[in-house]
Amino acid sequence: MIRDQDTMNSLLDTVSRFVRERLRPAEQIVAEADEIPADIVAEMKAMGLFGMTVPEEYGGLGLTMEEESLVIIEMGKTSPAFRSLFGTTVGIGSQGILMDGTAEQKASYLPRLARGELVASFALTEPETGSDAASLRTTAILDGDHYVINGTKRFITNAPYAGIFTLMARTDPTNKGAGGVSAFIVEANTPGLSLGKRDKKMGQRGALTSDVIFENCRVPAKNIIGGKPNVGFKTAMKVLEKGRIHIAALCVGAAERMLDDALRYAVERKQFGQPIAEFQLIQAMLADSKAEVYAAHCMTLDAARRRDNGKNVSTEASCAKMFASEMCCRVADRAVQIFGGAGYMADYGIERFYRDVRLFRIYEGTTQIQQVIIARNMAREVTQ
Repeated sequence: MIRDQDTMNSLLDTVSRFVRERLRPAEQIVAEADEIPADIVAEMKAMGLFGMTVPEEYGGLGLTMEEESLVIIEMGKTSPAFRSLFGTTVGIGSQGILMDGTAEQKASYLPRLARGELVASFALTEPETGSDAASLRTTAILDGDHYVINGTKRFITNAPYAGIFTLMARTDPTNKGAGGVSAFIVEANTPGLSLGKRDKKMGQRGALTSDVIFENCRVPAKNIIGGKPNVGFKTAMKVLEKGRIHIAALCVGAAERMLDDALRYAVERKQFGQPIAEFQLIQAMLADSKAEVYAAHCMTLDAARRRDNGKNVSTEASCAKMFASEMCCRVADRAVQIFGGAGYMADYGIERFYRDVRLFRIYEGTTQIQQVIIARNMAREVTQ
């Protein structure tokens, strides 16, 4: 860890109290309005949540991966929309700049991102390109000292809020694979950039997504991340690898919240003259959930520490994301079952979590993509 334990404990206590006292009471408000109240957004910025992963020299907190995971576990104990508001900025939206950006790009954007003045989004997925990211069709054609960008990005988290987009586009039309892709910083007010209507989703109300449309959008060539064309896919993969540990931590926090709610209900709810928590079949669901949450917690922090130690964690990040997201959905299902009929009703909130967490098995790489990554890495190690 980069800080003394007392400082880290103080940060975690502050975040935990913020979740309990400010965010949980606002969950239903956000679910109904599909918007996070402005005063809560301001408090998040004041706490430094938008700059968690930005180095201190640029005004951020400079958290390690382990420290970031611990904070996100606490943030996971409330509606995912709150974490999502700053999650793309501290994660996939800004990490490309932080990892591979030029000194000028870092100095220009990272301080504003850390203060929450800019929200960053990650524009990779397209209408016909999701997990097969190397086959993206958005093009960026060099014209003088600008690139002319055309294409559509889909399901882009925080697009309606974004001030900048980390955009992946094909700069080499002759290369149909990963090698022809570049990463750009595109400011939201750039002419030719527009947004589609806000998506209507199964869950995660308050976490806004939409299409991002580029029509002859002229972006300065100097806005290629790192100043190097045709290496953007490598940047994207590094960003997503870190993001998978982040999402695993989020899954752990959400599962802990749902399990706590289910346990409290089981202790208070009585049937046949006794709390349902005394019934062995209920106990089995509680115990299975506790064991799986514990396992995911350990996996996530282990992967985070390995990354902090400079190790290649491609396999571990995918393992953590795959297991934690699948675990989270199993816990959600058991929690609804423990609540019984009440779990199906909106008044208790557990059905909202059931819908919200379903996305965790899809974004940042589906479970099936994580399986492919893990297996390919295993095979590669054998043949090397």
